[in-house]
Amino acid sequence: MKGRLLAAVLLGLATMAGAQKQTVCTVTVNSPDEREVFRRFLPEDRFEFVELVQHGRPDWLRASCEKKVECDVLVVSGHFAGTEFYSSRFNQSETLPVDEIERAQCSGSCSLFSKLKEVYLFGCDTLNPTPVRQATPEVAMSLVREGASPEGARREALALADRHGESALEHMRRLFPNVPVIYGFSSKAPYGRVAGPMLERYFQAGGDIGTGRVSERLYKLFAPASMTVTTGLRETDPNADYRAEACRYHDDRLTPAMKLAAIRETMARSMAGTRLSLESIEKFFAGVDPKARGEPAFVQALDALTADTPLRKRYVALVRDTTDPAVRVRLIALGGEIGWFSAADRREEQIRMVADVLTSGGADFGEVDLICSLNADRRLDGERAWLTKVSLPASRASDAALACLGDAAGRARTLQALASREERDVQIVQAYLRHRPITDGDELRAVAMKVARMDASGAQARALETLARLRIEDELVLGELRQLSERTRSPAVKRAIDEVFLRAGRL
Repeated sequence: MKGRLLAAVLLGLATMAGAQKQTVCTVTVNSPDEREVFRRFLPEDRFEFVELVQHGRPDWLRASCEKKVECDVLVVSGHFAGTEFYSSRFNQSETLPVDEIERAQCSGSCSLFSKLKEVYLFGCDTLNPTPVRQATPEVAMSLVREGASPEGARREALALADRHGESALEHMRRLFPNVPVIYGFSSKAPYGRVAGPMLERYFQAGGDIGTGRVSERLYKLFAPASMTVTTGLRETDPNADYRAEACRYHDDRLTPAMKLAAIRETMARSMAGTRLSLESIEKFFAGVDPKARGEPAFVQALDALTADTPLRKRYVALVRDTTDPAVRVRLIALGGEIGWFSAADRREEQIRMVADVLTSGGADFGEVDLICSLNADRRLDGERAWLTKVSLPASRASDAALACLGDAAGRARTLQALASREERDVQIVQAYLRHRPITDGDELRAVAMKVARMDASGAQARALETLARLRIEDELVLGELRQLSERTRSPAVKRAIDEVFLRAGRL
């Protein structure tokens, strides 16, 4: 009798558990098509819908955490840019930053995603398997400096890159640990107006959600549109401990002083790891508000880091080993933030970087653009003499870089190159003039007349596009360009001339 009674009770409990509603949380920052299909086909007696986005409230995810919402299924609809889900609609300002998911997941105070069985990420590249960080040369060089053999450094650099490289796919696995099923897209995802009808077909054919098991039917339906499926990160997976390391930057339970101490530990352990953690370290410093910076514990932690001379020496070596100039600039800025570089030190490191870039022989329009941006305030003009210590190659990039640093002869040679037959030369001048436009009328006339008399080519079309941005109003030049438009047979040149007249208000 007792056995029968116990069996009946257990059956009743099981029935009640089976009847319990599942919560479908939706994050709609773009098209509502996917959400509405889920809502229309899932029975109300089994599923409850909660839209997490609250329009007009930027902290809507934090607010959902405070309401103690617990999601069984999560449906995210939005364009994906690696760092956030966003909308292409002019009237939709809400976004879902990945950092906010990190904060909610790492802080231990939010149960929003603690019960998830399934995640649906309707956005391009949400599960792209391509790593976003690689074992760059300075990573291996740092390991060699710290005692590794070249072969050992190569192997360790690859292992570090595997740990820190973190593709979108691996990032989502880390964001949603232990979730049985995560759907997303390895490349381009279908727009909501296309994904909606596809989901309709799935449900009309008897499809279900919330089981915690992969639906082969759904996967096959979306597979031609690059859908892929994975699971959340498990404790037994390789590099699973990296989640705890990454969470240190997002955990609200850790004070800024505690996070800074953890950063110092990372730096002390490996400059290679520091290089691969650069973005996280930069975000940390950018996010510390003035009040927190004034806290005694933070001041003490920063002072201890600043005073660590051996660590500074290793960091300077990392900076100078870095071949990517854009990354090197970021490392120099971080060194200044820490207190390892004074203003004069930063200028010296920046001019060293310029010298290294130019002497490498690989400088192009991108490097010229960076150098001009770096010297927007003209503070590097006084450091130009430092370049006399090195032998710079004769090149258009060297001329433009010197011009960016205030060298009059370099500027003259750079402006002459706007009429070059080589389109690459013109592109370098174009990059320079974005930062240092021609404002003298006589100078502009001389340059423009040379461009107008060039042979028709891609280089001439690009040079004319550059002139258009300078808004030419000189009647002599405009007359020359009218004649050129009449005699040229190049459609590209004609379009570029039209752009000159359009920007000058003559069309």
